[in-house]
Amino acid sequence: MKEKIKQLELFLKSSNFDRGIRLGVAIAVPFALLYFLGYFEYAPAVVVGAVLNTPGDIPGSTKRKVNAILISIGFTMVITAILLFSKPFLPLLILVLTIISFVVSLISVYGFRASLVSFSGLLAMVIAFAVQKTTTHDILVHVGLMGIGGLWYLVVSFVFQKIAPKKDQNQLLSDTLLFIGEYLKLRAKLLTKKTKRDELLKQTFVLQNKINEKHETLRESLLTARKRSGRSRYEEKQLLIFVSSIKIFELIEAKYLDYKMIDVIFGERKEFLKASKKLNKIMGNHLIHLSELLIQNDKIPNKEILLKALSKANESITNYIETVKLPEAREGALVLKNLYDYQEQLLQEIRIIRRVMANVHDASKVSLKRQDSSQFLTLQEYRLNILTQNFSLDSTMFRHSLRLTIAIVFGYLLGFLFDIQNTYWILLTIIVIMRPSYGLTKERSKDRIIGTLIGAFIAVGIVLITQNVIVYAVLAFVSLILAFSLIQQNYKSAAALITISIIFVYSLMNPDAFEVIQYRVIDTIIGASIAVVANYLVLPSWEANNLKKILLNALKMNKKYLLATQELYQNPAIHKLSYNLARKDAFLAISNLNASFQRLTQDPKSKQKEFQLIYEIVTLNQTMISAIASIGNFIINHQTTPASDDFNLLISKISNNLQVSCDIIEHTEINKKIAEETVEDAKDKLLEKYQQLSNLRDENIRKGNTELDTETLHGLQEAYLIANHISWLKSLSESLKKATDRYRFTIVDEQ
Repeated sequence: MKEKIKQLELFLKSSNFDRGIRLGVAIAVPFALLYFLGYFEYAPAVVVGAVLNTPGDIPGSTKRKVNAILISIGFTMVITAILLFSKPFLPLLILVLTIISFVVSLISVYGFRASLVSFSGLLAMVIAFAVQKTTTHDILVHVGLMGIGGLWYLVVSFVFQKIAPKKDQNQLLSDTLLFIGEYLKLRAKLLTKKTKRDELLKQTFVLQNKINEKHETLRESLLTARKRSGRSRYEEKQLLIFVSSIKIFELIEAKYLDYKMIDVIFGERKEFLKASKKLNKIMGNHLIHLSELLIQNDKIPNKEILLKALSKANESITNYIETVKLPEAREGALVLKNLYDYQEQLLQEIRIIRRVMANVHDASKVSLKRQDSSQFLTLQEYRLNILTQNFSLDSTMFRHSLRLTIAIVFGYLLGFLFDIQNTYWILLTIIVIMRPSYGLTKERSKDRIIGTLIGAFIAVGIVLITQNVIVYAVLAFVSLILAFSLIQQNYKSAAALITISIIFVYSLMNPDAFEVIQYRVIDTIIGASIAVVANYLVLPSWEANNLKKILLNALKMNKKYLLATQELYQNPAIHKLSYNLARKDAFLAISNLNASFQRLTQDPKSKQKEFQLIYEIVTLNQTMISAIASIGNFIINHQTTPASDDFNLLISKISNNLQVSCDIIEHTEINKKIAEETVEDAKDKLLEKYQQLSNLRDENIRKGNTELDTETLHGLQEAYLIANHISWLKSLSESLKKATDRYRFTIVDEQ
């Protein structure tokens, strides 16, 4: 019960509920004001204008948000006017419906914010069918009032932002810490859950994508919000939490261990890993708790449990050495020590977040130059040629736009021919449900139908209890606010609440509520069925065939990241910024690859071509980026020796393997090979360096010098990590080269 109360409190304090309240105010005020002024007949048009332009009100840069809403207002007004003027002429209406559906949906090629503006345009087109205006004067008045409604919503949004200016950023930071906490706990399970690793890895792909999406939005929101006069104390706090969350995520990524090697080293001695595993779980739970406190503003939890768990992890290294004995214990001890160092860094970042949230005045400040920070923003281009480049059946969005257009026109003609009472409900269901991928469309269709049935069932129960129009009005208003608040978190619940709201709105105009419920359910089922069938049969876009471009980008970004790490090893002070930028690009690229794989899993089994091969490629890319990050993280946090010629030669070999993988997919000329004998010799020399240090340490132990100084320890750690990770990366790159060759032969060449 206590947990449910806490979740309710988090929801009521969330920015999602805040946006629901904004919509409620944007609806209630015009209705009330125009009612008291005696112009109530104008209220519906104003409210429709407000509702239509809410999709563009998402977290991010204020400037981009305002621009999106203003463009959305213009779009919805023009589209509504065109539809209303075309309605009396069926052939013209069909033509207009086709053109608008296709052109407006294709705007989504300009990114997520553009897709929301596109959705507003499609929504305006559908709602125009419900508007009964025939004269030019009435149409222009209606469209003008819609524009006023859109501007009114923009004012409401602006006022709410001024009242709680950092609510969106706090929610994003909270969500980010929550996902990172869950991710850290998943990584803990990977240490010992040998038989469940494949399933756990698939779960990490989902979380990685969610974390990267949140980080991208936070970059836009926090980095573009900086003013020339500097940042306020609160902005400084948010930015510091954001930077620490990035460091924590990258540290987790950097410690993607060679689990097969771990299994070999520890064998039946997995108990020595339990302390590290427990520390990960405790830190993960602590991050989740901190994520809740960003919304609740409660007291920061005690840190003792964290420090105690860290101490236990350190003790496990000593216990392992005492049990196994040196020199046999050295390799396992270095693995545990590297793991401990990484967890200690994680804990440092968590403590920074704790200090910031506790308002400790001497907490570290963020030092970001304007020209440096701007390089971390992913800017969306809005050039016309981006649109023209997508005029091809090879474009996923082009195929989706054609598919959506056919589904909409078919849905309208079906309603027209069979004289369905509210045909636009079918169209509304199609545009809300239909997505470029079959899997997401099918999932949303299922949620929509189930949600509609639940909402209808609840509405029936209420209608049987009372026929009070005031109750209907209140329920319609409240359920709409809650639906808008939940639409991103729980689409099924949102669909149920939308159904309740619509049924009671229509019940205010139609005394026969049961008839309204019946039509709502039938039209939703028809619309959902059309959406699913169209996605399956009309120019289907199966993810296995769409992977090529995303995979190519991941390979190129991995190569760029590898070479940036090589430069970092040469001179960390000079190349740190370029390394960080390459790391960010690589993480985003692998996130897109993971997201593509998730969409593949949602496609019908018969369309999941070479599923295991694609899973292998995704896993190899993920493992490579983590191995590279592990090397980079060590270089940044330790005093290292100069990079050797052998290291550089192996980097060239790995880079060449990645380039060959790209060439294989693109059917371009294969790069020249580096002599394998030379590469093997370089690999042996790196391992030999570690062995020399290890032998020297053994000699000192035999002489009675058992104390291990920091310089020797770091030297051993560096030699061990570089030798093993470079060897690992070489093996991974060769496996990736073979996998991409099979991928081209079985999938790309067939297209």
